Amino acid sequence: MTVSREFLAGLPKAELHVHHVGSASPRIVAELAARHPGSPVPADPAALTEYFKFSDFAHFIDIYLSVVELIKTPEDVRLLTYEIAREMAEQQNLRYAELTVTPYTSVVRGIAPEAFCEAIEDARVAAEKEFGLVLRWIFDISGEAGLPAADETLRIATKIRPEGLVGFGLGGPEIGVPRPQFQPHFEAAVAAGLHSVPHAGETTGPQTIWDAVRVLKAERIGHGTSTMQDPALVEYLGEHRIPLEVSPTSNIATRAVTSYDVHPLRAMVDAGLVVTINSDDPPMFGTDLTNEYAVAARLLDLDEAGVGELAKTAVRVSFAEDSVKSALLSEIDTYLGENAV
Repeated sequence: MTVSREFLAGLPKAELHVHHVGSASPRIVAELAARHPGSPVPADPAALTEYFKFSDFAHFIDIYLSVVELIKTPEDVRLLTYEIAREMAEQQNLRYAELTVTPYTSVVRGIAPEAFCEAIEDARVAAEKEFGLVLRWIFDISGEAGLPAADETLRIATKIRPEGLVGFGLGGPEIGVPRPQFQPHFEAAVAAGLHSVPHAGETTGPQTIWDAVRVLKAERIGHGTSTMQDPALVEYLGEHRIPLEVSPTSNIATRAVTSYDVHPLRAMVDAGLVVTINSDDPPMFGTDLTNEYAVAARLLDLDEAGVGELAKTAVRVSFAEDSVKSALLSEIDTYLGENAV
């Protein structure tokens, strides 16, 4: 069963697992590199395709951080955020996105946290007005930076707290970064009214996911790729309806999964788990959300109605206001009705 690229491109979509810096297209990265010469990051968009080829997850983190180094001023932050929003809306027909933002990696490089938050908020307001895209933030701890990053991320999230902030996360490498050490930070964030959405089980086994749900009180799981290795975990996630934010192409690119043929997405759905489809760091992985829906449609053997249900699931399990959810669900239903086969 094949769903056309045209249908998928036009489908109104929400995305819940997509990174701020990781969404910078070759056009945006090249502009940042040209602003700040001397970086190892190529200023030629064509050369970036080769630069964004990863040998493993650790190599991906190194490349990711080299792009972070290009973001040196609040003006860079605003440019990055605004242009990402433009491409999400104009190229992929996104209507809502929860963008995972890592303020610590910019603050530690000299951008004042207040200025950082002001820059992303200015871009958020402009994006909604100009592109019809509703953006919300998930501030995540850069796990490789440890407790200092956690302390500062929590401080920014709870003391400065930009208006669009809805969640508190944990990204970066999982190996050597045990989740329980961040329990106090997540408890404080949740007490402040933020949602818990850590990455877990991407490059490690099911225990990391158990730690995320039991210790960090995760409401959704970023990736959760190793979930199917533990039947008890599958049962728990299904019983508690804890969604998994699945990013198939990302998992292949970082070697977390060896091929689409063995990707656990089909097994997750067959087991009755709640899944959403996401792009993670799309330009770095040579993908976008429209392509990820095409991959999911193929792996799950979906027709247009099935793809529409995936799109609606993302809206339902998002942290959007009810009015935003209702409007987007209605828009998806209208689109499906107009494009019924």
